[in-house]
Amino acid sequence: MTSSDRLIITPKELFHQIKILAQIPALEDAIATRKIVQSTARSLEISVTPQELQQAADQFRHTNQLQNTQDTFDWLERHQLTVDDFEEIIQSNVLSTKLAEHLFAEKVEPYFYEHRLRFEQAILYEVIFEDEDLALECFYAIQEQEISFPEVAHRYIQDQDLRRIGGYRGAISRQDLKSEISPAVFATTPPALLKPIITSQGIHLFFVEEIISAHLTEALKTQIQSELFMKWLKEQSHKVKLEFSIDSHS
Repeated sequence: MTSSDRLIITPKELFHQIKILAQIPALEDAIATRKIVQSTARSLEISVTPQELQQAADQFRHTNQLQNTQDTFDWLERHQLTVDDFEEIIQSNVLSTKLAEHLFAEKVEPYFYEHRLRFEQAILYEVIFEDEDLALECFYAIQEQEISFPEVAHRYIQDQDLRRIGGYRGAISRQDLKSEISPAVFATTPPALLKPIITSQGIHLFFVEEIISAHLTEALKTQIQSELFMKWLKEQSHKVKLEFSIDSHS
């Protein structure tokens, strides 16, 4: 095939490719979500103002590093989108945000206080062993101050980058830890060394530097509102049945 050859892709072929890539469920979810948002917003008389549309478009261009008009047109061409398509994308995003705020803004704070423990975080350092006896040996050696946790990390962590930072895992939330690990981590009083914990991944030796209490920041408000909205959308999508027809022109 030469550079002058052209491949013509028909809508039927495009749909077939989506099917054989097993993307139909994701496509169904996306279509259902868009229709649910549009119909619900319409019933609640929620709309997007020109000012909101412009502000969101500017933010989108900034996020996607579209520095000027030509960058934007190049991006549209690469994604085979028209200016009208671009406006539809931005309007859909703003409409979703406004609907989420309308439905769940007042539910965020009660949800946070009801599930406050979920949003606590722990500052963790970790070394994972394959040998339980070695993990216990290191645990007791650290307790007896025969060796430090950073020294254990430097000696037994295989990953070079992780070894350089002493096994530092950062701030980890309860839900991001395995069920075998989370209770032990959040039951301790830092700074604390935990007795090795066995999971399918290996034998974990943790040093808990700090437990960070949860606070309802603006970022967390946005996160909770988004989670509640996505859960609602999922529930609504389960109530509808989408059928595809590649011959449909509607």
